[in-house]
Amino acid sequence: MSDWVDVAELADVMRRRKKLVTVGDTRIALFHDAGEIYAFADACVHKGKALSRGTVLNGRLICPGHQWAFDLRTGRADDRDECQPGYPVRVAEGRVQVYAANPASLAAAAAAALPVQE
Repeated sequence: MSDWVDVAELADVMRRRKKLVTVGDTRIALFHDAGEIYAFADACVHKGKALSRGTVLNGRLICPGHQWAFDLRTGRADDRDECQPGYPVRVAEGRVQVYAANPASLAAAAAAALPVQE
């Protein structure tokens, strides 16, 4: 069995620039910026707002709750110590895949963020 989980069509993520997917019980927000795909736990580490409702601007993911900005490459919050949990991503044959060698690690990373508040 592969450690990579197929979660979305690349064309769909590129067209919308963001997409919410679920792997098991874990909500993952996908983002497209400058030709790259990024994946983060959907619940913001600050107040648990759904990052899938956020905005991508200048290589930053802006949380819709309190406008915290996270670096898409690292998950680090601007001017803060917090880091948004992220997931390795790859594209294979036009499909976006998230690395899930250990599904428990996905759940643990998502649990490190707060519960999603819509």
